[in-house]
Amino acid sequence: MKASENNLNQTPLAENVVDRCKKGDVRAFREIYDAYSAAMYNICLRMTNQVSDAEDVLQEAFIQVYRSIGKLEKDTSLSAWIKRIVVNHCLNYLRRKKVYFEEVGEMEISEDAGLDEAQFSYTVTAVKSAITALPTGYRTVLNLYLFENYSHKEIADMLGISESTAKTQYMRAKEKVRQIVNQQNIMN
Repeated sequence: MKASENNLNQTPLAENVVDRCKKGDVRAFREIYDAYSAAMYNICLRMTNQVSDAEDVLQEAFIQVYRSIGKLEKDTSLSAWIKRIVVNHCLNYLRRKKVYFEEVGEMEISEDAGLDEAQFSYTVTAVKSAITALPTGYRTVLNLYLFENYSHKEIADMLGISESTAKTQYMRAKEKVRQIVNQQNIMN
């Protein structure tokens, strides 16, 4: 978390900036943008997998933040509210791109499926590259669960899929990342 974002999460300062923004102070909105845009851009980039699309989604999301700031309730976390808007814009982008989420029937899913994760020593670059190479549906669920800390139930609700499907997509995404990284290691 950036220092400026940390400062805006402290209630009195955040309330002051939000109050100024609600009164039409463009500089206050610029403070919010400066504090959150980098982190929100990273979410957009992970979700869209394209720099230009991430920039477009970020811009659309912050336009909504600006237009909707008057609806922000005092007891709502500014960062969580902005993040939710950004994630929703990313999901709308993916829906427009017709991302497919594979539905599965109810089944028991073992979180680790007997794999010893300690045996894997991946570089950050290899893992990032593997995540980028994932099919969009897998990448979306993995990002929402792993990086954005949404539960499988929340992901299922956001994507309009079953919780079982969200869990399965996540498990398959993890396995696909392992396969891609192992394949890269063999080729190197």
